[in-house]
Amino acid sequence: MIAYLKGTVTEVEKDSVILECRDIGYRVFMPASSLERIGKTGEERVIHTYLNVREDAMQLYGFLTKNDLSAFRLLLGVSGIGPKAAMGILSHFSWEDLSFAVLSDDAASIAKAPGIGKKTAQKVILELKDKLCLQEAFEEKLSSSEASQSGKESGAAQEAVEAMVALGYGRSESLKAVRQAAAEEDMDVESLLRAALKQMI
Repeated sequence: MIAYLKGTVTEVEKDSVILECRDIGYRVFMPASSLERIGKTGEERVIHTYLNVREDAMQLYGFLTKNDLSAFRLLLGVSGIGPKAAMGILSHFSWEDLSFAVLSDDAASIAKAPGIGKKTAQKVILELKDKLCLQEAFEEKLSSSEASQSGKESGAAQEAVEAMVALGYGRSESLKAVRQAAAEEDMDVESLLRAALKQMI
């Protein structure tokens, strides 16, 4: 099995990338979220891979982080979820966002992923919830935050998330909107909530 590839990006396509490794070009299918961060042609990249073997094809699926690869493997373990559906979910969610959506029973957010209906979203939650850790999900969220926050700011963000949930928004999408809005400094709860709500429009 191929654990990872290290090579030069020679072409970026709609759903895949061509990575040249020692004069061999590998086509690696990647979620949209990874393709957006793959960089320009000519740059060297390490891609964590999963080799999917079928009777009529062998396909490489790739991810920029081990967490995203782990998420892909977990999704493949859900009954009814194949590589295409798993890629659709990971094109819409990062590993941290997916973990939080599963742990907070946010089927509505998961159902927004391409090709995923409400029943499939509920199945994802049912089959993955016991395999994920809430504490780890929060730690991943915290470490991936674009702006470090003081204890006061974190408290304001938490209050803003709770306020959005009370207004009827899903917890995972509320957290994502507040995190994006929190890039601005010195925002109180009201300002943070107003900015986060604008993200939802």
